[in-house]
Amino acid sequence: MAPSAILPEPTVSPAHDDPTVVALRKTLTSETYPLAARFRALFSLKHLACLQPPNSQTVPAIDAIADGFASPSALLKHELAYCLGQSRNQAAIPHLRYVLQDRQQEPICRHEAAEALGALGDQKSVELLKERRDDETEEVVVRETCEIAVDRLEWEASDTRTKENLKQSDFSSIDPAPPMPQKSARPSIPQLEQTLLNTKLPLFNRYRAMFALRDLASPPDLPTAVPAINALARGMYDPSALFRHEIAFVFGQLSHPASIPSLTETLSNLKEEGMVRHEAAEALGSLGEEEGVEETLKKFLDDPEQVVRESIVVALDMAEFEKNGEMEYATIPIAA
Repeated sequence: MAPSAILPEPTVSPAHDDPTVVALRKTLTSETYPLAARFRALFSLKHLACLQPPNSQTVPAIDAIADGFASPSALLKHELAYCLGQSRNQAAIPHLRYVLQDRQQEPICRHEAAEALGALGDQKSVELLKERRDDETEEVVVRETCEIAVDRLEWEASDTRTKENLKQSDFSSIDPAPPMPQKSARPSIPQLEQTLLNTKLPLFNRYRAMFALRDLASPPDLPTAVPAINALARGMYDPSALFRHEIAFVFGQLSHPASIPSLTETLSNLKEEGMVRHEAAEALGSLGEEEGVEETLKKFLDDPEQVVRESIVVALDMAEFEKNGEMEYATIPIAA
């Protein structure tokens, strides 16, 4: 019997008929809609799922996002898991546990579900995450993600967390790991880079260096910005695909032109893992107003890997959004 056939279905709330959520769900889950439109619908649902305080649309939006896990698109499903992890809402947890345990889901989706459980601070998922982390038959990317998620949850529950002096980040995302604590008014980029690149250290520690470097690159006119980005770029040669993909994600958050050479090299490397190249493509999409970026992306519209091809479609839509100066990469439909 297939593993997915014996997994307990996540508990969901009763069907809702909020017209906005219904319209967005229809776009998100329909395989006949263009992928770019489905992503914009997803980010609209994410907006509703993340509302604080929650309102009557919040849980229905979470359930609508989870309905998308029936899609054959690994790219879309991995983004669904990410959005659920950013919701700060416990209603997302059953959906994420289900995806993590379902070995019929692609590794890129299951990894994102594990990361999302860590982002939600779900201490009740620690045992499940440890089980996946320690299973030698498990995909490496899933095991590594579970390792980081466990370390994050243990850090959150520790006394150490309350004693650390953390720099206030410019980013609202819930990251897989907090940045390294500040030990001085002038953090040392070479020291952070040394931690970033030290493969003998736990991934959680190296991620902390990664996010500390990210925060030193924002805003983009900081004198530390380009040196921090150059340090991060050296991490793109790490043996861990998960690690490389996270650096590409960070570059997408920063949207700094100094990252373009590294991202272009990564996307152009056909021997690179699809999950890394897809993240590089989307990061380039966030830099769509920069000269030559769209032309680079268009070269890979017919890429042999589906996750990369689909990422190019989304990235080009993001690039168009950047050029047009739109306020938010989302579309809230007007209810009929």
